[in-house]
Amino acid sequence: MLNEHNVDSILSTKTIGAMLAPFFMFVSMQLPQKHSATGTTIFTVMSALAQQYNAINLSQGFPDFHIDERLSQALGDAAANGYNQYAPMAGLPQLRQAIAASFARRYGVQVDPDSEITVTPGATYAIYTAFTAILSPGDEVIVIEPAYDSYIPNIEMNGARAVVVPLLSPGFGVDWQAVQDAITTRTKAIIINTPHNPTGAIWSRADWDQLAAIVRHTDIIILADEVYEQLVYDGERHYTVLEHEELRARSFALYSFGKVYNNTGWKMGYCIAPPVFTQAFRRIHQFLCFTVNTPAQYALAQHLSNDSAPIHELMQRKRDYFLGLLADTQFTVHEPARGSYFQVASYERISNLPDKEFAEWLTREHGVATIPVSAFYSNGKEDKLIRFCFAKKEETLAASVERLKKIGVAQ
Repeated sequence: MLNEHNVDSILSTKTIGAMLAPFFMFVSMQLPQKHSATGTTIFTVMSALAQQYNAINLSQGFPDFHIDERLSQALGDAAANGYNQYAPMAGLPQLRQAIAASFARRYGVQVDPDSEITVTPGATYAIYTAFTAILSPGDEVIVIEPAYDSYIPNIEMNGARAVVVPLLSPGFGVDWQAVQDAITTRTKAIIINTPHNPTGAIWSRADWDQLAAIVRHTDIIILADEVYEQLVYDGERHYTVLEHEELRARSFALYSFGKVYNNTGWKMGYCIAPPVFTQAFRRIHQFLCFTVNTPAQYALAQHLSNDSAPIHELMQRKRDYFLGLLADTQFTVHEPARGSYFQVASYERISNLPDKEFAEWLTREHGVATIPVSAFYSNGKEDKLIRFCFAKKEETLAASVERLKKIGVAQ
């Protein structure tokens, strides 16, 4: 019969200690800190805040409108027709061939689909894989800031160190002397981004020539993040690293289907690199994910082969519409975005709050979520700038600006 004495015996201190020992061992276990970033990314934080306060989400870079019906139909057809098993590790041949044909048509560059193109689950994955393929502990990588927030964690997870060089305000041009001064004997790579997230700036041919002159007598590798390459406005053009013969020989060029076809949730991208670099990339890729969503590859191959519409026109109309609306608010636009999904604006006439606090206040009190530009700096540099995503339906943009119009000038 169970009584208090029996219970005391069963649940003795020694017994309880033995029962809890594995728990205490687990909670005291020290796991490695692979990078210096802390907490959850600002994109997740601001999207969650938007949901909490029922705010219009102009923070995270995703469209809120439907993709091309032909593309969604092609995806359904591929799944229905049995294209549901593993694709080749490098990607479906017909998709890689379609990518090569697209670059020949748009840029006049020849890319070997077998030895230079690898299909990936998104461009962020491709960036990490490229870094992993080339970096060793102790290496340095030059990062030009403000920069997409995955770059530095990716570098640090490979045991290397990021060396940051700030862009020049307010136009966010490159300080080439600062880049030159940042190079040391440990510099393994430079990562660049054009069209630029978050600022919408784009590189000229002269920028590429400057970079080539700086790295000419070195073994420095270039990572060219060109995910917004088809979203360039006002009659300007994107210059891809693949057009620069000298730089192409030392570059990984990284792309996203999601930013071109407004299907960010598919997480589809690709890497173009010289054969030796591609071999190194695939040595890592085969043990990370091995292969990528097969029906989506079939759908994209079909769509890419048939699609000839100028993709940038839709997004420029959205940018122009948003800028026109924003002119009736207290926000200041120093320069219209020349590319990408994003427009940076200053709130200097509205508030003296730090930009993260201002973005949170704007979400809570006025129902519009944005991204503070300090999140793109490793040191949290403050310039009273926030980033809007204009890749939205016109009614979404109009509704957001109606809320922004209610904000007055700071007293």
